[in-house]
Amino acid sequence: MISSNDLKPGMTIQQDGEIFVVLEQSQNKTARSAMVVKAKVRNLRSGANVELSFGGGDKVAPAHIDKKEMQYLYDSDDALIFMDNETYEQIEVLKDNLKWEINFLKPNDNVMISMFEGEILGVILPDKVSLRVVECEPAVKGDTATSASKNAVLETGLEVKVPLFISQDEVILINTSDGKYSGRSKE
Repeated sequence: MISSNDLKPGMTIQQDGEIFVVLEQSQNKTARSAMVVKAKVRNLRSGANVELSFGGGDKVAPAHIDKKEMQYLYDSDDALIFMDNETYEQIEVLKDNLKWEINFLKPNDNVMISMFEGEILGVILPDKVSLRVVECEPAVKGDTATSASKNAVLETGLEVKVPLFISQDEVILINTSDGKYSGRSKE
């Protein structure tokens, strides 16, 4: 058990049958009342951000999150299929649970899967991924006085704004946190 006073950002805890990751923690102590510890947390199952309150020194159950590298094979109608690189066991993750992550996954990519007691929580994306531009607007000559951009469609179907010098079939880097262009890939 962890004392509520020792909660730090990044820790994972169990509370009321749910699994949370701590985003922020604050302590409030006044002369008249006992310490109150407030933790802003994200539910790892639903993705919802909530605030939990604890008394000073209350005990909180830690949640051990396992991470395993798996290969993304393909997608079926309603799920994505991943394979364990060691045992070759295949698992399915519902598309509804990976709405954001699916924008950055290509078949045969190795990704980290997060699990809690055998329950699959999701995919841990790298900070940046390399994706090929499959369709983009032509650049308008003379339209470079400002940092102009144009629309591009990537191989996963994600639409992003890219600089005018990017052309079709080029491989670019995309930030997975916000889905924005980051630069040209060296691949």
